[in-house]
Amino acid sequence: MKLLHLAITTLTVLAVGHTASAQSAQIPAPPQERPLVVFNASLHPVSDDYPPVVNGGWIRFDAGRITAVGEGTPPEEILEDATVINARGLSLVPGFISSASQIGLLEVGQVEATDDRNESGDRSPEAAAWIAVNPDSDLIPVARSAGILHTLAMPQRGTIPGRASILRMDGWTTEDLALVRDAGVIVSWPMAAPVRAPWMRRGGGAQRSDINARLKAIDVWFDDARAWADARAADPTVATDLRFEAMQPVLRGERPVFIRADSRGQIETSLAWATARGFRPVIIGGSAAAECLPLLKEAGASVILTEVHRLPSARHHAIDRPFTVASALHQAGIPFAIAAEDEPAHERGLAHHAATAAAHGLPHAAALHAITRGPAEIIGVGDRLGSLEGGHSATFFLCDGDPLDIAHPPMRAWIDGREIDLGDRQKRLYSKYQEKYRQKGLIDG
Repeated sequence: MKLLHLAITTLTVLAVGHTASAQSAQIPAPPQERPLVVFNASLHPVSDDYPPVVNGGWIRFDAGRITAVGEGTPPEEILEDATVINARGLSLVPGFISSASQIGLLEVGQVEATDDRNESGDRSPEAAAWIAVNPDSDLIPVARSAGILHTLAMPQRGTIPGRASILRMDGWTTEDLALVRDAGVIVSWPMAAPVRAPWMRRGGGAQRSDINARLKAIDVWFDDARAWADARAADPTVATDLRFEAMQPVLRGERPVFIRADSRGQIETSLAWATARGFRPVIIGGSAAAECLPLLKEAGASVILTEVHRLPSARHHAIDRPFTVASALHQAGIPFAIAAEDEPAHERGLAHHAATAAAHGLPHAAALHAITRGPAEIIGVGDRLGSLEGGHSATFFLCDGDPLDIAHPPMRAWIDGREIDLGDRQKRLYSKYQEKYRQKGLIDG
């Protein structure tokens, strides 16, 4: 019996290990070789210079950059030396940005060897997400098939789990994927009040003691990082500390601080802390953001709203409350983005999250903005991503219909002017089993 159990366990580990080690066989796209013009398209520029939709529009791009955008018949000089693509009325849309993502950091949740979301310590600001990403992840093509062409990869777990990185979803190596290696430090904010629930076994006093200890540890850490920088400036022989050095762009105001905060208490206390220190806060999560609108505005904060598809956090909340937070942020004029922040295999549903918000009060144009230009501006790359404008990266896709409708996925896509492969594991399996039933005579064709 023991030998049988050992054999079964061994086979199970081997099977899981084989699945976990599976790598995408897709070949990254080569650099753009000559100018391209896409014409006769319904452009969704997501730009202040154009209406929400430009019917019969065209776009020219060269060397990975958009060089001109227009409407009607392209002039002769636009077509000169260019490969021309007739879009036949298809929608041309800026690539989606998944702004709180685990793609490439996690492959199989049950296999620890494929989980690079966290370091061993509680405070690891020196850990940058880009270096841990697997460029051959089988989940990257799945995300691209849903129009996600860039992500903001974020480590998790721990009080300071690391630094976020902005990644393009195509490339041979982590260096190829990394657009911005250090986008800002992440802080996981403690609960602001003790939890009172039937499942909680610890008393309010013990919980409050832990909360105070965590808050104090955050303050001490930031104070120590600033003190180290001052000491290093006064005396260059002071020993290098990679953890404190990684904190300096945030302390100098060059990068935002990403604060994971969901409840009203977390948002209020974290914003008060960030304001007192002169930081630029970006709230990650924000399910209670609609209750903190004046404070968010006063602090100049942005919100990356995660998981529109979630249950209300309290029984007395309306059933559709999570769906309406984006609309409240929009009406208050607070910069925000929508992120799925789901298991990487499910981040392909990003457009669905935005569409749900659009069905509950958020204007359609604002919903598209929340997964394109909105996140680009919040994370500091609005001058090159998120909209169809001259000088911006030629990163966009063609689809047949509403880009927020999951029934109309991308048909062709480009990242930095390179046309990428939109195949993925699911499509290959779909074709495989179609052929199975075709051979059995159960379907035609």
